[in-house]
Amino acid sequence: MKMVLRSWVERAARCCLLLAAAVALGSCASTPAPTCGLPQQRDLAAAIDEAQHSLTQGCETRFQAYLDALLEIAEGDPGSDNKEQFSKFLLWVSEQGILNRRQAQELYNRYFNVKFVSLLGDYNNCAYSCPRQDQLLDRMQQELADKERGLLKICEDRDGYYRADRLLKETELVLAATCTACTTGP
Repeated sequence: MKMVLRSWVERAARCCLLLAAAVALGSCASTPAPTCGLPQQRDLAAAIDEAQHSLTQGCETRFQAYLDALLEIAEGDPGSDNKEQFSKFLLWVSEQGILNRRQAQELYNRYFNVKFVSLLGDYNNCAYSCPRQDQLLDRMQQELADKERGLLKICEDRDGYYRADRLLKETELVLAATCTACTTGP
C-alpha cells in the first residue's frame, strides 16, 4: 500500500510540475513582444505621444531611434514651440528612468541651447584641454551641426544658432591662446 501511495504521489508531483511548466510557457507565449515601431505621425505632438506609448511598452532600448525620428518629424514642421515640446519630452524620459536627469539635460542642450555640452567641465586647460585641443574642437564642431538641426532647422532660432556659432569661434581662439601660453610657461 505504501508503495502504491508513494508511486501515486510521485506521479501527481510530476503532473503538477508539468502543469506548472505548461502554464508558465503558455503565459510567456501569450505576452506579445513589443513591436517598437517608430512614430508614423507627421505632427510632432502626436508623434511624441506615440513614442512615449512605445517607450512605456518595453521599447526603452530604442530611445535613440525614437529621438532621431522625432527630430526628423520636427524638421518637417519647424517652429519655436518645438523647443518646449522636446523639453517636456526629455523631462518625461528622465522621469520614466529611461535617461537620468543629466543625460536628458545634455541632450536638450546639445540641440536646443547655445552652450556646448562638449565643453562643460571644470578642467585645467593646460593639463586637460590643451593636449586634447583637436578632439575637443572636433566634438564642438559636431555639436554645432546638432545645434544647426535643433536651433535653426527645427526651432527657426537663427539668433540662437549664430550665437552658438560665434561661441565656438571664440572658444577656438581662447583655447589656442591659452594653450600657447601654457607651452611658453611663466
